[in-house]
Amino acid sequence: MPEAVSGSARSPQPVLANGCGCSGAAVKELGHGCCSARCRGMVGALWSACRSMGWLLSSVPTSSTSTVCVPRPWAGLSPGAPGSPSMAPGILGGNILGLRGIPRQFFLQVFETLRRIGETRVGDAVLGLACLAVLAGLRAMKSRLPRAAHVELLPVRVSYLIVWTTTTARNALVVLFAGLVAYSFQVMGSQPFTLIGSIPQGLPPFRLPRFSMTTPNGTIPFRSMVEDMGVGLAVVPLMGLLETIAIAKAFASQNDYRIDPNQELLAMGFANILGSFVSSYPITGSFGRTAVNAQSGVCTPAGGLVTGALVLLSLVYLTSLFYYIPKAALAAVIISAVVPMFDAGIFRTLWRVKRLDLVPLCVTFLLCFWEIQYGIMAGMLVSGILLLYSIARPPIKVLDGDMLLVQPWSSLHFPAVECLRDAVCSHALTASPPRSVVLDCCHISSIDYTVVAGLAELLQELHKHGLSLAFCSLQDPVLQVLLSADLEGFQHFPSREEAGEALGCPWCSPGAGTPGCC
Repeated sequence: MPEAVSGSARSPQPVLANGCGCSGAAVKELGHGCCSARCRGMVGALWSACRSMGWLLSSVPTSSTSTVCVPRPWAGLSPGAPGSPSMAPGILGGNILGLRGIPRQFFLQVFETLRRIGETRVGDAVLGLACLAVLAGLRAMKSRLPRAAHVELLPVRVSYLIVWTTTTARNALVVLFAGLVAYSFQVMGSQPFTLIGSIPQGLPPFRLPRFSMTTPNGTIPFRSMVEDMGVGLAVVPLMGLLETIAIAKAFASQNDYRIDPNQELLAMGFANILGSFVSSYPITGSFGRTAVNAQSGVCTPAGGLVTGALVLLSLVYLTSLFYYIPKAALAAVIISAVVPMFDAGIFRTLWRVKRLDLVPLCVTFLLCFWEIQYGIMAGMLVSGILLLYSIARPPIKVLDGDMLLVQPWSSLHFPAVECLRDAVCSHALTASPPRSVVLDCCHISSIDYTVVAGLAELLQELHKHGLSLAFCSLQDPVLQVLLSADLEGFQHFPSREEAGEALGCPWCSPGAGTPGCC
């Protein structure tokens, strides 16, 4: 999404940065990548039009977003997609140690880094570790910096402003200093660092997106490209949206603000459509860039305007200077920004509050080392299964007496109908003698057609055994559904006492000492 995140205006929040890779590679002629961006933008726009889809993205559980930052220090700058964490060879092994050819998959990154540790470039390692130390020191200095008072003398206030500016702009200063060091070595005729290298200069042309792709074997029409993508045309944008929301939620939970999923959908859809006119990469949320923004003190969406302006100016005038930026310095900046985001306390909190929530947390945690999208999807799937299980097995209170009082403690939906029927039949029909049933519905706020059909079958089954089923304390929406279904033998009463009297049950009658339902 573009560099903007919705949130409360009362508290500053970091701005979610985009992962579109607006660097020199973005101004090259893009073949299939450009068409992929265009298709993705179109699908994103269609989904953005469905503003009610925001609830789906809101369903990403906190347990699935609390650990998405863990694998990010290993993500790096891929030559094919600058700034894209999911397409990276690994900062720690590939850039900060100067190793090349490190695979993208996390566990292979670790293995290859350890296997080839002897090939470490000393210059990159020393510079990267030095940058990490400086960034850590400046971050600690800023956290302990007292607020300047207006009554202080002018020299004191100026000194405070210098220190505050230095600690806030530490990422840019570290990269600038590292670039000057690398340039100095270049002038002296030796270069111990791995540099960014040449970046094409200039802005990409603004033109209508192409709906065909020319290859040495002929022209591929747009329809063929869509057919080649298949289900990926829907899955890829969905995973991008989920990743964006997960990243936004991770920062929202740590900075005390809320996001609007519908706004995120609209922002991503329009950004991808407009980006297709300038050969942009597909745009999603980028954890690394967002973390850098947050650590740099960006607190409002206005940071996106500043960043965009700087990128455009840099592409026009400063690309020649980017040649001397060491990759180790960029690796240190991203590692320094992402590591503080890991909240190890979430494991202890969930263990203390609800241990079952550790299951989606651990699934997300482990699979994010493979791909962050897969981790989020798996976490949502596991959370959905746990949620479906709780819906299918609602708590049901059964009070035995001359008649059976059954009281579900939540709304009834189609997965729960069998559980309710089993609870009623197992108590009513196996009792000696069999008992009629009063179904107390004071906690049921909604039902669906499958539940209505299940209740009709339950009425028939009890009727075959000469038993009755009475409903009481029905809420208006539920009552209207049951009346519309015209169930045979359906009878309802305002309270359990009246239901007991109608069925001749003194146990449910007033004064019998049975507590009310609410």
